[in-house]
Amino acid sequence: MASNPTCDLLITHGTLVQVREDVTAPVKGADMASLPVLPGAYLSITQGRISDYGPMDRLPRNLRAQQTLSAKGRFVFPSFVDSHTHLVFDQYREDEFVMKIKGATYTEIAARGGGILSSARQVQKLSEDELLERTLPRAREIIRTGTGVVEIKSGYGLTTRDELKMLRVARRIGIETPLKVKTTFLGAHAVPPGMQKADYMNLLIREMIPAVAEEKLADYIDVFCEAGFFTPDETIQLAEAGKQYGLQPRLHANQLGRSGGVQAGVKTAALSVDHLEHLGDEEITLLKKSATMPTALPGAAFFLRLPQAPGRQIIDAGLPLAIASDFNPGSCPTGNMPLIIALACIQMKITPEEAINAATVNTAFSLQLSHEYGSIARGRVASLFITQPIPSVAYIPYAFGYNPVDTVILNGKVIPAG
Repeated sequence: MASNPTCDLLITHGTLVQVREDVTAPVKGADMASLPVLPGAYLSITQGRISDYGPMDRLPRNLRAQQTLSAKGRFVFPSFVDSHTHLVFDQYREDEFVMKIKGATYTEIAARGGGILSSARQVQKLSEDELLERTLPRAREIIRTGTGVVEIKSGYGLTTRDELKMLRVARRIGIETPLKVKTTFLGAHAVPPGMQKADYMNLLIREMIPAVAEEKLADYIDVFCEAGFFTPDETIQLAEAGKQYGLQPRLHANQLGRSGGVQAGVKTAALSVDHLEHLGDEEITLLKKSATMPTALPGAAFFLRLPQAPGRQIIDAGLPLAIASDFNPGSCPTGNMPLIIALACIQMKITPEEAINAATVNTAFSLQLSHEYGSIARGRVASLFITQPIPSVAYIPYAFGYNPVDTVILNGKVIPAG
């Protein structure tokens, strides 16, 4: 006689959101308005993976579960995939927040030694263990608001030693916590004080990139392509140098102006171009001819009082859209993805369904993880969250500032609250 089937964790009576068995491409254009939902369902987890799901009336009667959770009146989501953060840093920069309120611009603060250079001075003073200690609470914070996958950039080191230190800490976040972490080398975030840009470019290409690759510390390379930082030609040079060492580009583009960053991203076959607060028809046409993911960071635009990326226009043009937090101490001091989704809906005029697609399946695709994360399907990693009792998916962006997450499950294990 066959033994009864077993699972480690069984979720019952929930509404499953983002049920997609086959994800081979990002969701784009009009398809972004569709969010596959399965009400009155069960979901079973075995050895950290989704082993089965379906309507409650198809739940095998003889299934034995080590643990059972009822999700009646609740929604079960795949974890958010936050594809753009600067999670590793020392201190927040609330003093600059006050300067902004009084009228100082991002560029003016940077010119006074604030901004990126301020965070770099702080990071350079810390040991690797101290920097990890500062970062871990932020990692736990984003877990509590539903994030299960996070991209973490360097860029507050600006020396070989300190950039490597940041990337080591980012890798350790993926060991010390149940988060899935992808890392990005962003040595080209700013030019260190007292150094000529040509000399720093030489250091990046000849020393930093090879050192990062030798230790296998990064999956990707990023460049801050903006006026006063790195030009499109410099961005292309650095991105191509990274590609020679297996680091695929993901670029900061068009945050402070039409910087040419989108053009550089398309030319270097970047996986994504991020920010896009200043985007014209030319850039949208280029993106339509590419496989590069347009990624909006609505929290940064909100915090800096910049125009929001034209998310509605991007989707209406038939493109995919991803949204991420940009969690960092200067321009978006939060990694709260439900809040980021709310900002996207309210200020970019995209629907809740479009925003959730943008923060799950499309961000997973841009991080080359859509086969394991960002949707509910058999065999995928069981990184999920169960909401509080809420009436609809739309309630998440509607009730902005409210944490809809009740229970977090990462790699098949329930994460204790707190």
